[in-house]
Amino acid sequence: MKKILVIEDEPEMRRNLTTILRLEKFHPIAAENGRVGIELAAKESPDLILCDVMMPELDGYGVLQALRENSKTSAVPFIFLTAKGEKPDIRAGMNLGADDYLTKPVAKADLLNAIRSRLERASQQVRPEFKPNFNSAKPLENVLGLTPRVAEALLWLAQGKTNGEIAMILGNSESTVKKHVLEIFETLGVETRTAATLRALEVLSSSAASGE
Repeated sequence: MKKILVIEDEPEMRRNLTTILRLEKFHPIAAENGRVGIELAAKESPDLILCDVMMPELDGYGVLQALRENSKTSAVPFIFLTAKGEKPDIRAGMNLGADDYLTKPVAKADLLNAIRSRLERASQQVRPEFKPNFNSAKPLENVLGLTPRVAEALLWLAQGKTNGEIAMILGNSESTVKKHVLEIFETLGVETRTAATLRALEVLSSSAASGE
């Protein structure tokens, strides 16, 4: 059962969020302010953190900065949840290392989709035994037999990027990236992004070790 830390100073909103999470088979932990949230994050090791921005004493930006500076909590997926939705606020949060930014009131489906997406992406992060070199997609071409553009797509997929993000990086349409991903699955004989990522990391780690 995934553990979700909810940092929210409004009691009703905090209760609503924890109830939704509990009904969806998550294990919610509630913090009534930022300072308590930081303490619980270090103590409970949550799988993901939902945090309001506008809070007394210590706001969400301060919470995120403190968590990112602590090695125990630096990699925990972090989603801002706030009534403020202006672009400068979103940009400020992302610059500090937030993974997502949802504006209140947020629909239940959007909230759960964001949580599951970030948990899935976190599960694809580089394992300790892998030491990949992401500087070039050439090893993915040579070892896996992929075309240059498909190998580039896999290089970014292995770093946890979404189809939309890969499309932006490569200057392609998202539909083209989807075709690349399907080709990756077919060529590697896998069915999920996680499996494709692991195969890519093995190749890129071997290449790094051999100095290719």
